[in-house]
Amino acid sequence: MTRWIFRKQAPSSTHRSCSRLLMSLALFLFSASLHAQTLPTIADTVANTHALEGYFNLYWDEASGKMYWEIDKLDTEFLYQVSMASGLGSNPVGIDRGQLGGTYVLRAKRIGPRVLLEEPNYRYRAISDNELERQAVADAFAPSVLWGFDIVAATGASILVDATDFFLRDARDVIGQIAARGQGTYTLDKSRSAFYLDNTKAFPENVEIETQLTFGSRNPGRLVNGVAASGESVTLRQHHSLVKLPDDNFKTRLADPRIGTNGPTVANYGALIGEDMYVRLVARHRLEKKDPAAARSEPVEPIVYYVDSGTPEPIKSALIEGASWWNQAYEAAGFINAFQVRELPTGADPQDIRYNMIHWTHRQTRGYSYGSSVMDPRTGEIIKGNVNLGSLRLRQDYLHGQGMMPGFEYLEAVADNNSAAVNMALDRVRQLSAHEVGHTLGFPHNYIASAQGRESVMDYPAPLVEITPAGELDFSNAYTKQIGEYDKLAVRYAYTQFAPGADESAELNNIVQEALERNLRFMDHSNNNFVGAGHQYASVWDNGSNLVEQLKHEIEVRRIGLGNFSEAMIRNGEPISDLEIVLLPLYMHHRFQMNAASQSIGGADYRYALRGDGQTPWTIVPGAEQRDALATVLSTLSVDFLTLPPELLALLPPPAHRRNQGEDFPGRTGVLFDIMGAVEASASLSVQQILVPERMARLVPYGSLGDYPGLEEVIDALLAATWSAEVPDNDYQRQILQVVQRVTADEMMVQAASADNAGEVQSVLIDRLDKLAAQLEGLRNATAHQKGTAAGIRRWEQRSEGTIPGSALQMPPGDPI
Repeated sequence: MTRWIFRKQAPSSTHRSCSRLLMSLALFLFSASLHAQTLPTIADTVANTHALEGYFNLYWDEASGKMYWEIDKLDTEFLYQVSMASGLGSNPVGIDRGQLGGTYVLRAKRIGPRVLLEEPNYRYRAISDNELERQAVADAFAPSVLWGFDIVAATGASILVDATDFFLRDARDVIGQIAARGQGTYTLDKSRSAFYLDNTKAFPENVEIETQLTFGSRNPGRLVNGVAASGESVTLRQHHSLVKLPDDNFKTRLADPRIGTNGPTVANYGALIGEDMYVRLVARHRLEKKDPAAARSEPVEPIVYYVDSGTPEPIKSALIEGASWWNQAYEAAGFINAFQVRELPTGADPQDIRYNMIHWTHRQTRGYSYGSSVMDPRTGEIIKGNVNLGSLRLRQDYLHGQGMMPGFEYLEAVADNNSAAVNMALDRVRQLSAHEVGHTLGFPHNYIASAQGRESVMDYPAPLVEITPAGELDFSNAYTKQIGEYDKLAVRYAYTQFAPGADESAELNNIVQEALERNLRFMDHSNNNFVGAGHQYASVWDNGSNLVEQLKHEIEVRRIGLGNFSEAMIRNGEPISDLEIVLLPLYMHHRFQMNAASQSIGGADYRYALRGDGQTPWTIVPGAEQRDALATVLSTLSVDFLTLPPELLALLPPPAHRRNQGEDFPGRTGVLFDIMGAVEASASLSVQQILVPERMARLVPYGSLGDYPGLEEVIDALLAATWSAEVPDNDYQRQILQVVQRVTADEMMVQAASADNAGEVQSVLIDRLDKLAAQLEGLRNATAHQKGTAAGIRRWEQRSEGTIPGSALQMPPGDPI
């Protein structure tokens, strides 16, 4: 395989005359000499400071509060990394402890009395031996100057700058982040900011600087007020790393779309005409065998990850165990004990660039976890892996299990945290640890894995709740407990060190062919919200090789869980009102699998196929399977499905005093439980899944290509399941049906008026709404509900102001789990 060598940007060639060149050089030397005569030496300037000697030398002046930076590597590239040493604690705002900020390759350029920190533009290059070609591209795409310093001292080739303002700035753009979330206008108050010297250290290949910054605002937002000691004064620590770049011995590897890898994409303007000008590199850690010729060998240096020492047990052990699964994949790639996970040593700084970190991240509310990397943008070499795991997700996983367990009075050893719900949550934490670490190793999501027997930890799994022959719920296999077979292939592709003399390109293709033969597929999505996603099998928070059949299973799990629900779901002495928080994820247990099954409606099975590899690029989901999916989704709109038994409603009082911190059902009835609000929110999710603009846009042409349901058929089925459903005998369930009917009509009006929908889609919706109104108007003994709906449609048809229905009640976000 080609080894791409990315050279430093060369200085511009000049066509000036020899005399002009000599004159300019003479003037420059004279100016530099004159300036040097006026500068003190570095030794004199830093005589009374505290020195931190390392890759760069820093000098701390206690008396003035200044930090001096000795730059002895002019015109030499180095890595500059920003990160957050402390967090705000608000998930929606998104400023977390341990979070990575920007990564920059910089070089210090001296120009007269100043030094500029310049960032070359490595996204656009000419991969060529021709220096003029390389320089033409370098001149075509702008570099960036990150900062400029006045030189305060010089000795030989070394210069000294006052870097105080460079480090005592909002390098992470906290101000912009808070403003973007609508949480106030903040300014950096330098009078309340200083260096955090405990974590400011210098080492031979990296220098770590930490600062404590205070941001002030007269109009702090609600979210900031809710987490900071005082919203008007927010103090955070930011971290700066100055790092020696890796040597040139790292061997780059090219990506293949059929095996998921992340990495930099470079526009190569040196490519031949007719060739792909984009070079897609594989991001990976440097991992080399001690014996390159051996099929299996210990590494020269293993990849070691460290778990946040502030993580409590038993979570810490679960994180270590889950992350350690990756060693199984590296063993498959020919390495012995190449991937290791340990607890961070006492006294080590988690922001130190030398430590691959797994942070246990606390926030006020639950949110996503994420894995990111510090990567050399020139080559894709991963320098530091960095994981942030949201601590409250564990409690959400526990809550999912709590509502379906037999009840606390039947569980053993609850006081020892050994309940089935706790074990299920810890299994999820193990899987989550492996998942996020996988991102830091260079691997993207693989959302089709759950449909292939859980063959990758890079999917978003839902808990697999099985039903025993006795009709009881079994949680013992809720989450996988090992690395997947696809993950092993991905590691083999990205990390295998082939024997000397091997044809690397051919060997990598053999790995891909093995994946195809074993049907170990990769499927990512650019749409991470998965609203309107169209792949039949690639989804999130789902299970099963047949997503529709699995939805039927989850509906049965929900039925059993609701049948078992009682006050025993909480401990003795806890407020009865807490049952609402436990009930919500059970009542909505079907939501994720329903989303996945809905993708078959107007969906397709597609692959990242290459010409000649034998794969079928894409096929529309067979008509019978689409209709089965539609019927199953529509079953979640039935009155029986949505009804909460009256005896269960008796367990849902308003929140007890000072106990309203959880996620509860939406409603319009004040503090009292809104029975119909719960029905409306659940029904709206189902209707919205069917009426997604992208899905309806696909149904229009797909229905004309064969025996596939078209949009008219789908809308008619929706109306039949709601407006043509049998009217229940009792008033309670009759009210439920009316809520479902109005949700359906309102969402159809919303989508018919939406500019996001194609004209053909709008035409079908308008036609069916008009027919529905006419049908209701023709009833002899129409109810108030029927009259109101018909009148609402007619007013909407006139597009009078305020006639487009407002948003239906929405459940709290189900993900992440």
